[in-house]
Amino acid sequence: MSDGGLDELFGMTAAPAAPEPAPAPARRRSPALRVAGNVLLVVVATVVVVAALRAGGVHVPLLLVVALLVGLRLVTMAAAAVRPPKPPRGRSGGTDAQARAADSLRATVRRWEWTLDKAHADPDTYARTVVLPVLGELADERLRLRHGITRATDPARARELLGGDAWAVLSDPGRRGLKAKDLETYVQAMERL
Repeated sequence: MSDGGLDELFGMTAAPAAPEPAPAPARRRSPALRVAGNVLLVVVATVVVVAALRAGGVHVPLLLVVALLVGLRLVTMAAAAVRPPKPPRGRSGGTDAQARAADSLRATVRRWEWTLDKAHADPDTYARTVVLPVLGELADERLRLRHGITRATDPARARELLGGDAWAVLSDPGRRGLKAKDLETYVQAMERL
């Protein structure tokens, strides 16, 4: 069994979900057809733009109109290339981000349910393997912030600041069972730091 800690307590994840089936590959046109289609699009747009400008009495060089329309088409193609993929079909309502958030919330709730079930099943082991290591990390953090030490860097000073009972339990969490009254005493010792 590991020594526990905040990373273990808060970093547990649910079992990975079964992978979704891969979507059918999209049918792609040949490169020659795509180029021909883009050329046709630019030609038609050029005719329409030049006709509209001439009807308005504005004369613009044909080469400038073609260059602008080709540039516009290249920008739209680049934007399409970096567009996020479409959400898979079959999801009811909401966006893909909402579905991911709901899945993440569900995994977090399952993790906490598992942790609480574990605490109910064997409270002494849970207290020794989860609660006391977290209290030890909190004590080290308080000692570091308020006094510039940790239990590992200056054990004598840390023992003096924490008190004998809290020091004994935090340095050897497996030697005796824990009671709620004792935990309250240890938390109060840390608050005094």
